[in-house]
Order: sequence, then C-alpha cells, then structure tokens
Amino acid sequence: MPASSLPPPSKKRKVKPDEDLAKRLETEITDAAMNDGSLNPLLDLLNLAQRTSDAANLSKIIYSLYRVFVVIICSDRLAPGGGDAAKQVRKWIWGRLDAFVHFLVGLLQDEEPALRKSALDILLSLLRHLSSSLSKISSDGRPQFHDSHFKHIVRGLLICPPSPRSSSDITCEGKLMSDVRDHFVATWLNVYDDVRWCFLREASSVLSRFPAAEYPNLAANLLSLVDRLKTFPTETSELNAWWISELGEKPVTLRISDAENEDDWRKPKIIKRTTDIKGRVHQLSFHQSLHSLKAHRAVFTRMWLSLLPRLSFDTSVTSRSLTIRALNIMHRGILPHLTRPILVMDWISACVDTGGTVGLLALNALFILMKDYNLDYPQFYTRLYAFLDNNVLHLKHRARFFRLTELFLSSTHLPAALLASFVKRLSRLSLSAPPAAIIMIIPFTYNILKRHPALMKMIHRADDDSEPFNDTYIAGEVNPNVTNAIDSSIWELLSHRKHYDAAVSTLARIFEEAFTKPGYSMEDFLDHTYGTLLETEFQRKIKREPALATELVKDPFPLRTDHASVTDKGIMNDNEDVISELWAFD
Repeated sequence: MPASSLPPPSKKRKVKPDEDLAKRLETEITDAAMNDGSLNPLLDLLNLAQRTSDAANLSKIIYSLYRVFVVIICSDRLAPGGGDAAKQVRKWIWGRLDAFVHFLVGLLQDEEPALRKSALDILLSLLRHLSSSLSKISSDGRPQFHDSHFKHIVRGLLICPPSPRSSSDITCEGKLMSDVRDHFVATWLNVYDDVRWCFLREASSVLSRFPAAEYPNLAANLLSLVDRLKTFPTETSELNAWWISELGEKPVTLRISDAENEDDWRKPKIIKRTTDIKGRVHQLSFHQSLHSLKAHRAVFTRMWLSLLPRLSFDTSVTSRSLTIRALNIMHRGILPHLTRPILVMDWISACVDTGGTVGLLALNALFILMKDYNLDYPQFYTRLYAFLDNNVLHLKHRARFFRLTELFLSSTHLPAALLASFVKRLSRLSLSAPPAAIIMIIPFTYNILKRHPALMKMIHRADDDSEPFNDTYIAGEVNPNVTNAIDSSIWELLSHRKHYDAAVSTLARIFEEAFTKPGYSMEDFLDHTYGTLLETEFQRKIKREPALATELVKDPFPLRTDHASVTDKGIMNDNEDVISELWAFD
C-alpha cells in the first residue's frame, strides 16, 4: 500500500480506557477461542460490562461480548465430549454465558432506549446461533431450538426484571417498555412462525408458575404483546417463515404403507418417508408441531385459556380495562383461531354478568358464539334487555351499543312480543335521554317497525278519549316476552314532536308519515353529541327573520339636547345623553 501524501494528523482520537480495554480483551478471547487457549479474559470482559455506567461504552462492550460468544459457539467449545477438564471448561463457559444473558435481560428495562433495543437484538441473535449449534450436534439429526435460552427472553418480556445499571433512575414496576414491545412484535412475533409458536407455549408456562398476586403486571405485559398479533396463520401454506433456518425443513415421518392384503404376513411391510403430518397434536414432535396448523392453534388456545382468568383477577380499574381490551379483539382476533371457541364460554358469560361496558362487549362475543359456533344460550335476549337502563344512553360506548343491538335484533324470526319490549323500553328511556341519544333511538325504532310490520299497531292504536289512558306495559318485568309491550304504544316518541331541539322534533314526525322510506342507515346518527348539535345550529342559515312582539328602537340611548322633545310614543326625537344624566349629582 503506497504511503499517504497527506501530513500525519496533529491530534489523535482519544480512546477511553474502558473502550480500549474491551477491544484488547475481545482480541485475546477471540484468539484463545480459535486456538483452543485460555478463556479467562472472558470473565474480565464480563466484569467490565457490569461495572460500566456510561451507556455508549456499555453498548460497545456488550457487542464485544456478543461477538466473543458467537466465536466460542461456532468453534464448538460448547459441544459435549472430552474428558473431565473439557467438561469443567464447558461448565464454566455456560456459567459466563448465563450471566451475560441475565445482564441483557435486565437491560430490557434500562433507561437508555438504544441499550434496550441492542439487548433484545443480541438475545435473539444468540438464540439463532445456539439453536444452530445444537442442531449440528443432535444425535438424531433433527433441527433443534434452544429452549432454555428462549425462556430467559420470554421471562424478560413478561416479568421485566430491573436494569442492572447502577446509574439507572427508572423505578422498575414490572411493565414492559413500549419500544421493546413494538420491536419484538414487528421483528419476530408477527414474522417468524417458530418464534411465535415457542413464545405462546412458554407464555402459558410462565402464567402457571408466577402467581398474579406477586406479579400484577404479568397479564398486562402478555396482553400488550398478543393483542398486536396480526399474522396468525389460517392455512398450512402460511407456515413459511423461520428464525432458525434449520427448522424450515419439512419434517420426515416413517410410515408403513398399506398393502393390498394386510392379513398376509408373508408380504414384507413397505416403509415410506413422507412429509405429511398426521396424528394427534400431543403425539407430534417439536419439529412436526411447528409445521402443523393444529399445533399452532393448540398453543394459541392454551395461552388464552390461561390468560383470560388472569385479566379478571379482581374488580380493580386496571383489571377492568384489560378485560375490555381482550373483549375488543375477541370476535376477530381470538375466536377464529381457537381449537374450540366454546371453551371461552364460561369466561364470556361471567363478563356478561358484570354489566356495564364489559357486559356489553361480552354480549357481542356471546352472540358470535351463538351465530357461528352453535352455542345454546336461551337467556341471551333477557340479558340484552337488562342492559336497557337509564345509564345505557349516557355511556361512552353508546354508539357501539346501538350497532350491536341492531345486529342482535336483525333476525326476522324473532317474536313480535320480544321486539315490542325493546322498542317500548327505548321509547320510555328517551323521555330522560339527551338529544343525541334520542336522535339514535328514533331511526332505530323506525327500522325495527319497518322490518317487522306486526309492530305497526304500536303507532296506530287509537284509544277512546273519554276514558283515562292506561299503559299496559310492565316496566319492572325482566322477561321481555311477558311485558305486554305489544298491547301498548310508543307515545313517548310522539311527545318529542314538541322537543326543544329542532333536529329531534323534526325527526320525531316521521311516525306521522307513510312508511315509504326503505330504512335509515344507523351510521348517520351514531356520532351525534352536544358538540355536533350545537355546530349544526350555528351553521344553520336563517331564511327569514323571526317575528318579535316588541318594537325595534334604532337608538336606545340617544344624546340629549336643549331642544329635545318626546313623541307620543315616549321616544325622544333629538339627541339625548340619557346615561350621562344618570350620573349627574347636581
């Protein structure tokens, strides 16, 4: 290489002592691993990482340790075999590797975002190297997955131990960092089938070993990961992405072929090698389970059956919010992938009994079980009817309630007495409802009457004016089939023709017109609030001035002069300063 024509630099880059020491130790350990030498400097490098407080230096040191361990793993220093001395050395190396892994797991909760991301990257990269090394030395030639190392990763994501750095100011509350969560989900959990399968299996084991009372954030951490799982496979052909490349090979099974005459013992049995995976899930090997859609659904089901009871562990606000999050994804992200969706029936029924927002969302999941999975739940509409109280029209999820209720009552095979009870109860509740809720009730009722002509007599019932009005509706009855609502009327909605809000009064007059409109789209009425109603009134264009009962005075405070005179109507003609005279104290 020719010498540079440039003059030597006047100042050399300052190298920090820890950084220089880390490079020297890395070089020594690498040479020793390649030449079968002493690995004692490995302990010095690990101690250097544990006592380093600067984030930038620590990042370089942990990557030095990562490169060193990769060299050791690839040089087969951890492979079994050899004499007692080799076993002692191998045991010592495993101890240093475990210490490094525990150190990285703690860094997942560090205050420095770069360290958190680097620690997770190194942990998953070590998993790949350890699994590949384990596959090479496998006696049966099957690809392997390093379970013990992956267990440390899963516990770090769910248990969240504190950071080992002494300078960290973060108080560990056992909550998973959002950037660590998003990085793990986007890079591994939503991409690689082997990582997802092993994570779901290990998560179930963690839930069973760590009690909720001692680890209150465990369920929240797991839910934050699995509710972002968007790529769960629905067909076997979708199992095609593997973090451990050796696991991507199709598992081979030895199977005895069917002979033409199975009773003939003289014919030799023909053994064929096949990649078809058949049999019960619990009889499959680890490699076969990764390529079986049934096995993926089995670990998914086991994980959710372990997690759901933990979400409703108590009646606290946190537990309630976790239950709502699970119910929000139940119908589209959980039930379609369970082996038997009926298994979550008990938990959903308990949520329905809770009432409020939790019960409302649970009704949706319960309806899906009835409609798509043939669940027999005779008391469904009785439960739904119980939700119609004074609070339902003031809930935050009021719009969702009307969407779901319209879906639940959309069947044309429902009895008229049942539907009349819902219509009458909503009409009665509209008397104390805010205007935005009444705007939802009126088109909702119109659509039901339009769909079920047997209810039309509730708006066309003419009573004798000479007799006092007697409403036959039994408001306190909990069974919607025996409330006598079908013999009543919806006079409550008719009273809204005189409502103070113009939108409500105009909409209430549709019951006086012919039912020629095909039906209302409920989505046009579900987003109304006091804000939208006021905005509509402010933007309304007044075509003509409203009539007033008083005479307009152009100049209510005229200026007074010496020649002022008063007309017969008491209005001053000339300029008069009336206000100034009030403050004159002569």
